[in-house]
Amino acid sequence: MTMDAKGVIELIKAKGIQIVDTRFTDLFGGWQHYSLPASRLTEDMIREGLGFDGSSIKGFQAINESDMLMVPDPSTAFIDPTLSVPTLVLICDIIDPITRQPYSRDPRTVAKKAEAYLKTTGIADTAYFGPEAEFFLFSDVRFGQGANHGFYYIDSPEAVWNTGAEIPGGNKGYRIRHKEGYFPVPPTDTLQDIRSEMILKMMEIGIEIELHHHEVATAGQCEIDMRFDSLVNMADKVQKYKYIVRNVARAHGYSATFMPKPIFGDNGSGMHTHQSLWKDGEPLFFDETQYALLSKTAQYYIGGILKHAPALLAICAPTTNSYRRLVPGFEAPINLVYSMRNRSAAIRIPTYSSSPKARRIEFRAPDAMCNPYLAFAAMMLAGLDGIQNKIEPPPPLDVDIYELSPEEKGDIRSTPGSLTEALDALEQDYHFLLKGNVFTTDLLETYIETKRKEAVGLSLRPHPYEFMMYYDA
Repeated sequence: MTMDAKGVIELIKAKGIQIVDTRFTDLFGGWQHYSLPASRLTEDMIREGLGFDGSSIKGFQAINESDMLMVPDPSTAFIDPTLSVPTLVLICDIIDPITRQPYSRDPRTVAKKAEAYLKTTGIADTAYFGPEAEFFLFSDVRFGQGANHGFYYIDSPEAVWNTGAEIPGGNKGYRIRHKEGYFPVPPTDTLQDIRSEMILKMMEIGIEIELHHHEVATAGQCEIDMRFDSLVNMADKVQKYKYIVRNVARAHGYSATFMPKPIFGDNGSGMHTHQSLWKDGEPLFFDETQYALLSKTAQYYIGGILKHAPALLAICAPTTNSYRRLVPGFEAPINLVYSMRNRSAAIRIPTYSSSPKARRIEFRAPDAMCNPYLAFAAMMLAGLDGIQNKIEPPPPLDVDIYELSPEEKGDIRSTPGSLTEALDALEQDYHFLLKGNVFTTDLLETYIETKRKEAVGLSLRPHPYEFMMYYDA
């Protein structure tokens, strides 16, 4: 049964909750919050909303129109499993206090509009998403940037560079060599219990978990896979997932990062995103007569994703660091083709099961730095555009792309080479995002302006490696 405002108050009393934490997501994916004594919360406050200063949130309001309301969604209530004080969390939507209308720059509102638009198309009534968010756990993280310096330093007990480290009590070995972290048992994998604790806390708050494991890179790269869910629900779960990963890591003396490429010379972290469309409880992506058992609907959906991929990545791979991962010559999914098994293809078709319900596509270029509400909505809109316009994808490519000759690779499009290129693509190709008023030009303009400042900020600063290359030139 769906929780309502009255149910939230009853839950607070039944569980001895002392604090209520109200949370919302900003334009760039950060989870924001404030807390109040549980005794102060009323049903009217849940229905009417709680005020906050929107001008203090990056990408939200100007200072002369700062007042905003966050309205708790009672169905999202959960008890925070990482805090010592009994705390009930409510995920909120943002509305304008004067018009009482949903706020166009609220990412969760965007995702809800995307789900509503899907139903109006008649194509499907549900879009399912299953992201595989990867992350690193570091034991030491230091970085700094000033007019006269710029550096970073990371460390991990697992890292191959610690094979010769002098450690009190002795160095016991079992370091993970570069690209050999997938996936040895303990004691080489030192993070088993930490990941297990993470998934148990996720399960406490209703996140269905499929598995967890060490990932390819040295220095604590991990993956936890959640079971798929509908668009808004899955975006909510990604926010919970990242929150639990960070807080459990910190409790064990680690720092978690979802940066796509924090380590030079080893695999980066992505967020391979599985997705499918359903209608009336039936999957729409299956056809046993077609390549990879994919229906024409699924093929057109792929066509839409691949056509709009450069623009999509401004939202789905939204940092300058994202393009340290998306580079040619490695396992990175930079080739805008689809394939059953080729992991350098931007879209892979999983072949583990031939069940109609398991038929889905896996878009491999996104990473977990994205705002999940915006990313899932944008991917679905691109796929729908492909279906609506019958966009045929390029032929599937199951060969090793890196073994092809330059002539054979000539027609294969690639992902953008930088955040700036992705933002340029989004400025040229955004109209598919405006369908159903899911995204607004105001949101996109604000997003692009802020992200361009990030790209310019990086380009203005000397890089430490430039000193290695040029100082004595």
